[in-house]
Amino acid sequence: MGDLATSLRDCRRAGCGLSSWKLIAGGAELRVRAQPGASKDAIEGLGEDASGQTFLKVRVRAIAEKGKANAAVEQLLAKALGVPKSAVSVEKGETQRIKTVRISADPSIAGALQALTGARK
Repeated sequence: MGDLATSLRDCRRAGCGLSSWKLIAGGAELRVRAQPGASKDAIEGLGEDASGQTFLKVRVRAIAEKGKANAAVEQLLAKALGVPKSAVSVEKGETQRIKTVRISADPSIAGALQALTGARK
C-alpha cells in the first residue's frame, strides 16, 4: 500500500494528469485554497493538502466577512482566465479555505486552466 501511495504522490508532483481542475458539463471545476486578508491579490501556484489532493493557492486582500473574500477570489480567477466575472462562482466551501469554484465556459477553458495551473488534463 505504501508503494502505491508513494507512486501517486510522485505522479502528482510530476503532473501525471491529476490536477486541481476538471472539465464538467458546461465548464470546469477548480479546487482552490484561499487566503483572505493577504497583502496583495495573487495566484501562488499549486499546493497539496494532507490527503494528497491538489489545489490552486490564491491570496486576496479582502477579508473573510460576508462573502467579500469569495467575491475577490471569483474576480481574480475570472481575470486570470479571461472570462466574465459572472462565469466564476464559488460552489462549495463558502466558509472554508478549500473551495470548489465553477467556471461556466466551453471546453476550450481547459487551455486557460492548464496555463494557470501548469497541469495537463
